[in-house]
Amino acid sequence: MSDTEEKTSGVSRRSFLKISGMAASVPLVVGPTVIQVAGQDVAIHGPGKVPMTFMVNGKQVKAELEPRVTLLDALREDLQVTGPKRVCDRGTCGACTVMIDDRIVYSCTMLAIEAQGHRITTTEGLAQGEQLHPVQQAFWDNDAQQCGFCTPGFVMATKAFMDKHPNPTAEQIKHGLGGNICRCGTYDGIKHAVAQVAGRGARKAGA
Repeated sequence: MSDTEEKTSGVSRRSFLKISGMAASVPLVVGPTVIQVAGQDVAIHGPGKVPMTFMVNGKQVKAELEPRVTLLDALREDLQVTGPKRVCDRGTCGACTVMIDDRIVYSCTMLAIEAQGHRITTTEGLAQGEQLHPVQQAFWDNDAQQCGFCTPGFVMATKAFMDKHPNPTAEQIKHGLGGNICRCGTYDGIKHAVAQVAGRGARKAGA
C-alpha cells in the first residue's frame, strides 16, 4: 500500500496488518457455528465442546468435549478410564497404548473425535470379572512391572502382538514390542511373560 493509498483510505500499513491478522484468526474463535458452503449449511467445530459418543471396553459412553482433546485426555479426565498413562505425551514411550479395533494406537497422538465409531480397548477391558486376561496374569506371575506406569501400555501392546504372533520368535518380540519403553528396565520379566502366554513356561515372581 503506497503513501497515497494510505491517505486516501485512511488506513496505515500497521493498521492494515492488524486488521488482516484479526480477520484470519477471529472466525476460528468466534465465528458462526454454521456457515454456507456451496449453498449448503456446514457446521463449524471450533474450540467449543461438541457431543461425542465412544465405545470403550464394550460400553457406549458419551461426553461433551472440545474437538482438540486427545483420546488420552478424554479417557482419563472425562471418562475416568485411567489405565492409559500420560508419561511422554508425545507418542514415544507407549505408556498410553490402547487398542482401536484391532490395532495399537498411542492415545496421546489421536484426537478423541477421531475415535468415534471404533472399538476402544484399554487394560480395564481385558479382564473377565475377577479373572485376569492371560497377558495380565503373565505380567503378574513374572514380576514384569515395577513402578507400573508403563505396564498398562505394555500389556495392551503384548495382547495385540500375541493375537497376531501366538508363537513369536525373539526377534519378533523385540520388533513387536519395540514401541514401548520401560524406564525401570523390566524387559526380562516382560520376555518371560510373553513366553508364558506363548506356552513356553514362566518364571514365577520371587523365584
